[in-house]
Amino acid sequence: MGRLKLLLALISHYKYAITIVVGILLVGFVDENSFMHRVQLEMRISDLTDEIERYNAQNEADLKQLKELRRGPEAFKQIARERYMMKTDDEDIYVLSDDEKPVTNNNETTE
Repeated sequence: MGRLKLLLALISHYKYAITIVVGILLVGFVDENSFMHRVQLEMRISDLTDEIERYNAQNEADLKQLKELRRGPEAFKQIARERYMMKTDDEDIYVLSDDEKPVTNNNETTE
């Protein structure tokens, strides 16, 4: 019974501090409209905005390519050669690459 009185006295003495801490926890972390949830939504909005910009740039490039295709059959040939590495029978295609080869160490021994 003595501990209960001590606990009630402690709660009644710090009731405003306890109320503030519980309120901050509810508003900051627990509630559906919490500050943490809001920060996560803002980060998602930022990611989606970047994705929209990337898709808009891709759309503009595709529209430009479509406009080129409507010019005539020469545009088809050019795109087929550049993108799909197609060639005519009398020409050769050389593909150059900047990829680095992995370095292997032949001095290693297996145990």
